[in-house]
Amino acid sequence: MSSKYFDNLRPVVTAKEMSGIDRFAIEKIGIPGMVLMENAGREVVAVIKEMLGTVENKNIIIFCGKGNNGGDGFVIARYLLNMGAKVKIYLIGKIDEVKGEADSNLNILQNIGHRVFPVSSMEHIDWNEGAHLVVDAMLGTGVQRALKGLMAEVVESINRIYAPILAVDLPTGMRAGANNEVCIKSSKTVTMAFLKSGLLMSPGREQAGEIIVADIGIPNWVGKEKDIKCFQLTDEYFSEVLPERKPDTFKNKCGQVFLLAGSIGLTGAAVLSSEAVLRSGAGMALLGIPESLNTIVEEKLTEVMTLPLPETDQQSISLDSKEMISEKLTWANVLAVGPGLSTHSDSKKLLKWILEKFEKPIVLDADAINCFKDEKEILRTTKSDLILTPHPGELSRLVGISTKEILAAPIEVVREQAQKLNIVLVLKGAPTIIGSPDGYIFINSTGNPGMATAGMGDVLTGAIAGLVAQGMSPLDGALAGVYLHGLSGDISKSELGEAGLLASDVLKNLPLAMRTFEAANV
Repeated sequence: MSSKYFDNLRPVVTAKEMSGIDRFAIEKIGIPGMVLMENAGREVVAVIKEMLGTVENKNIIIFCGKGNNGGDGFVIARYLLNMGAKVKIYLIGKIDEVKGEADSNLNILQNIGHRVFPVSSMEHIDWNEGAHLVVDAMLGTGVQRALKGLMAEVVESINRIYAPILAVDLPTGMRAGANNEVCIKSSKTVTMAFLKSGLLMSPGREQAGEIIVADIGIPNWVGKEKDIKCFQLTDEYFSEVLPERKPDTFKNKCGQVFLLAGSIGLTGAAVLSSEAVLRSGAGMALLGIPESLNTIVEEKLTEVMTLPLPETDQQSISLDSKEMISEKLTWANVLAVGPGLSTHSDSKKLLKWILEKFEKPIVLDADAINCFKDEKEILRTTKSDLILTPHPGELSRLVGISTKEILAAPIEVVREQAQKLNIVLVLKGAPTIIGSPDGYIFINSTGNPGMATAGMGDVLTGAIAGLVAQGMSPLDGALAGVYLHGLSGDISKSELGEAGLLASDVLKNLPLAMRTFEAANV
């Protein structure tokens, strides 16, 4: 499976994994650490030239740490000096504390007559020097905890400099999934060999600026060898896996989705999710709705069929609807349950019965997830392939982990819970993260802040159900649904802007998002 993903997706690594990759490249392949450092520095300099046009006579300040990130900074300084730049280098620490390849490159700088200024207090830095660019080569992936003391003071002062900042590998202070209380806010980040997870998670992705992945000579297959299981979604992948309509197809062969959704005050959720089934390419959608609300949804829906069902005294679907639902379970390729469903006791009993009876894929969202907060083990034992699409609050209630803990380590939580519950888990957010039962993680790269509005998750539920109904695997259907949903949001933003973007706008533009890939395959 990993080969399939490496061919079309962007591998994403943690700091620990990158350290292992570096060691493998040095010890097993035989690429000297000095070569990797040289390549890294040269790649950063190429980006600097693009940023400044020419570096000759430009004032560039480089802040270096004592480790390998600082070593990259020393290489960068040497190249820039050779090109005629005016470079000043500050080392946060003492000269004799620099070790390994970083020390070798520091010695080279000193041997060619260039001075490095050690910093043990803020008084050692001349903040009045005008700079065309500031380079952050202090810590990179070497951050284990929140910055304190001198390093924190330096970072906060650099952020106040009126000049663009380029970060080497990672902005100093960045930690994947953490709050990054004190962190360099860079204009660009040149990261080495592979994307780092901290660059893709908020708030890190806002602090990193434009991200450039530099080739420093480590073969891509090393990621496979080290069994990397985290990837960022890309267009290339979906060009390969999205369903194609054959010339002789008809609606019954394009997928049939049965939805159970809606209760009093929440008919909009049912409408959005059921229409999204068809907008994602499925042939037929049937919406099971409390009977007193059927007239309301029929006024809103044209192409979606409806099934009025017996209801509770709170106008939610009743347990008495089992017989009518049972007939439709045979008809459906996929079941989608939850948008606006309610958490009435009948809803809980009905869901348990469905999971015992239905053996095809099921998408569970919103109230369908909330219904299992005290009985999540049922999810693990069902015969159906389950796709759950919670936001952090819903996942918190389901698994008993605080929302704060989830947001602090979303990749780790999604991976653990997807494996533990044996489900495809879609944690909605910025960005959305998808986990598979076998431990793979996928980070979405589409979408925008305008999508932070009511109803977006309902559209996503329907889109995923519709794609799976067309023959995609539950995992690929979830990945494609998330990616297309975000892409549709980006199309909507280009038309309308972010403020006031509605779920119905994203629903309308789902076919345009899919057409992107249809055009690519012509």
